[in-house]
Amino acid sequence: MNWSLIWKAGIGLAGLGIVLGIILAIASKRFHVDVDPRVTEVLAVLPGSNCGACGLAGCEAAAEAVVQGKATAKVCKAGGPEVAVKVGEIMGLDMGEAVPVKAHIHCRGGKSLSPLRAVYQGVSSCRAAEIAMGGGKACPFGCLGLQDCALVCPANAITFDEEGIRRVNVKKCNGCGLCADVCPRGLIEMVPAAATVFARCKSRYTGKRASNLCKVACIGCKKCEKVCPVEAIRVENGFAVIDYDKCTNCGDCAVACPTDTIQIWVANPADPEGGEFTVPEKEKAAEPV
Repeated sequence: MNWSLIWKAGIGLAGLGIVLGIILAIASKRFHVDVDPRVTEVLAVLPGSNCGACGLAGCEAAAEAVVQGKATAKVCKAGGPEVAVKVGEIMGLDMGEAVPVKAHIHCRGGKSLSPLRAVYQGVSSCRAAEIAMGGGKACPFGCLGLQDCALVCPANAITFDEEGIRRVNVKKCNGCGLCADVCPRGLIEMVPAAATVFARCKSRYTGKRASNLCKVACIGCKKCEKVCPVEAIRVENGFAVIDYDKCTNCGDCAVACPTDTIQIWVANPADPEGGEFTVPEKEKAAEPV
């Protein structure tokens, strides 16, 4: 064995390592980019799920975009309004008070209440079903019960009920609004988390035309408008719309509704989904429609 060759090779490799180390040290100083400390601060308040709901590569990319002015403080969909307020504080922006919101689905016409006109067997997507002759549901305005909203929800807060209608787990919902963005029928609305009165239909049809397609459809009778003490509900395009800036959650409209389209949400911490919709006891029998 030629030990001199081994020693020479060792010395050569060591020298090469030293030279490369010096080159890397010089390069790191010359090409060093100062990182704005706010990026780290913003990143710390983001959920860290890297879900991509913001349209960027991940939470770090989102934090950098905010600091660079390429994205707003509301960049994080999964974090909702609370995260937006925290990001705004870091960036020196007044985002106002965070008003918690939750998703509400304007449909309760499930299998036993709203008939099918056909059996849809295509891709499990509401958008695809809407294109394919509107899916199989007889009501052209009702929930198709497929997967679009559930797939985009970063909190897994949207599930099926026994009637085949999508429902929202208010315990999990963070108010990101992604489900509302993808619903092809515009049935999902972001409402104040404190709201307890809900109009659960968006049928443009009125009277018997609406009730023939769904037993719990809004028929546009305007009885809710007449009893509301603060004028917080009105019928537009054939269905009841609640103005939550005015609504006091008194429930008078739900009592007056002849088709039980308007319901009261009763919170229950013990319930896996946070509570349930209920029909208030009527003060008197509903008048014939």
